[in-house]
Amino acid sequence: MIFSSTTIALVPEIKKGPWIYWEDLELGICKSANLGFDGIELFTPSADALDPDFLKEKLDLHQLKLSAVGTGAGKVIHGLTLTDPDPEIRKKAIAFISEMISFGAKFGAPAIIGSMQGNVLSNGNREETLSWLKEGLEELGEVAKSKGVFLIYEPLNRYESNLLNTLEAGSEFLETLNTKNVKLLADLFHMNIEEVDLPKSILANGKHIGHVHMADSHRGPMGSGHTDFEAIAEALKSINYTGYVSAEAFPWPNSDAAANQTIQAFNTYLK
Repeated sequence: MIFSSTTIALVPEIKKGPWIYWEDLELGICKSANLGFDGIELFTPSADALDPDFLKEKLDLHQLKLSAVGTGAGKVIHGLTLTDPDPEIRKKAIAFISEMISFGAKFGAPAIIGSMQGNVLSNGNREETLSWLKEGLEELGEVAKSKGVFLIYEPLNRYESNLLNTLEAGSEFLETLNTKNVKLLADLFHMNIEEVDLPKSILANGKHIGHVHMADSHRGPMGSGHTDFEAIAEALKSINYTGYVSAEAFPWPNSDAAANQTIQAFNTYLK
């Protein structure tokens, strides 16, 4: 079974990002439940920014699950990445993500490494940078394993990262890791930029996919652009995907309309 999820961001610094709901956690949870979503994906400033007991109370009340937690605030607020040339900054990045892993694990939810992966700097060495990424994922994958969850690595498009831009590149990199507890995030927006054939890429790399971000070609809500979701849905079903498909999309034309558009498209193609 494939599960649906909205996104709720509680980080003011990323307010212009592709999230369905903003700021009001309780309201976002309530609206998500009323529309029939299965869960929420949450972005917080840090692991201790939200009382887990409070979150559990609200999720239980509305019979929702936590699908995943984002770690992007580590870079946006603190400037931390796993590939910074400064070993102390890399150490702090690992600590920040480890705390987010522990927070998400309280709900059985994985943490996502997106922007915190960093970049190869203009004067940097690509192989060395990738070795830092590998070190970070090795350690964090085992942290997640010890907490009973997996870790999610997200290939980003070329305009956001110059590390690993496609599912194939991500899969090949994961194959080099000793830890087997890291999975890929198939983000349809990033894939729309980088992949030649989205369904084919999903089919080819299915064994590594652990989470999906759904957004249409222009990063609006699913079904508002020109992406062929029917073919993508068939590919996900073909690989027997049983995780969350989470709406990391701009709240266009507004949050309520975007959420409604998303769940209608989800129910049409994936339910």
